[in-house]
Amino acid sequence: MAAIEALVEEPLTEADAEGALPLSAEAGWNQTAEDWRFMLSEGRGIGVREGARWVGSALALPLGERLAWISMVLVAKDARRRGIGTRLLRQAIDMVRDAGRIAGLDATELGRPVYLPLGFQDVYAIWRLRLDPRITAEPPRGCTVRRLMPVDLPAVATFDEARSGMRRRAVLAYLLDQAPDAAFLVETEGRLLGYALGRPGRTAFQIGPVVAASEEVALALLSRAMSRVNGPAMIDVPDAHAALRAWLDRAGAVRQRGFTRMTLGEPPPGLADPKHIFALAGPELG
Repeated sequence: MAAIEALVEEPLTEADAEGALPLSAEAGWNQTAEDWRFMLSEGRGIGVREGARWVGSALALPLGERLAWISMVLVAKDARRRGIGTRLLRQAIDMVRDAGRIAGLDATELGRPVYLPLGFQDVYAIWRLRLDPRITAEPPRGCTVRRLMPVDLPAVATFDEARSGMRRRAVLAYLLDQAPDAAFLVETEGRLLGYALGRPGRTAFQIGPVVAASEEVALALLSRAMSRVNGPAMIDVPDAHAALRAWLDRAGAVRQRGFTRMTLGEPPPGLADPKHIFALAGPELG
C-alpha cells in the first residue's frame, strides 16, 4: 500500500519532456525529447510520478475544433498492474470530451483490446514498415517535385485538412522545422498534388505524413524523402494501399508491427477514408 500512496498524479508540461522520455524509450518507441516537448506545448499531458521519476503518462493533442489525438499512454514496467494506465487514459478521454472534441488514436495490437470496451471503433488498419535501401520513382508526366518551404505551409495545411480530416498546421510546421531537407511537394501548373514530411526519431527516421492525389505522386514523394535519409527509416502505411505496400516490399521493407486507427464516436469527414493518406505522421501525431 505504501508504494501506491507514493504515487503522485499531476499535469505533464513542456518542462517535463526529458523526464518523460524514458517512458517511451523503455517501450521501444521512436519519440525524441523534442517530440515530447512539442506535444506537451501544443496539447495537454497528465502523468504519474513516483518520487522524482515519471512512471505513467497520457496526452491529448488537438487537431482541430472537432478532433483530438490521444497518445503516449505509457506505464513504466515496474509500475504496471496498479491501474495507472487505465486511469490516465480515462482522464485523457475526459479532457477531449470536455473540450467538445472526438477522441482519435492509433492503437497497437496489444492496445486495441483495451480501447474497444471503452467505446472506440475501428477506422482502418495500418502497417509499420522499416526501410533500409534507397528507393526511386519518377513523378507523373507534367509534374514537378520540389522542396517544401515555410512559405508553402498555408497551402499545404489546406490541402492536408481537406484529405486527412485534421487541422494540424502546427504539426506540419514542427515536422518541417525538424527535417527541412526531407520535405517535398509535387505540383503541376501551380496546383498542389501532394506533400511529404518526416522527422528524426530515437531509433529511426520517421517518414510521414505523405498525402497525395494519387499513388504515383506518393511514390515520387517517398523516393525524394528517402533520398535524404541516412540510415534506417520507418513509415506507417494504411492497409488500404496494397499496391504501395507491395512496392515497398519489393524495395526491401520489413513489417514491424500493426496499428488500428480508432475513434470514440463518429470520425470527422475525411478521417475515415485513407484514399489520399499514404503515410501517417506517426501514432502520436495523427
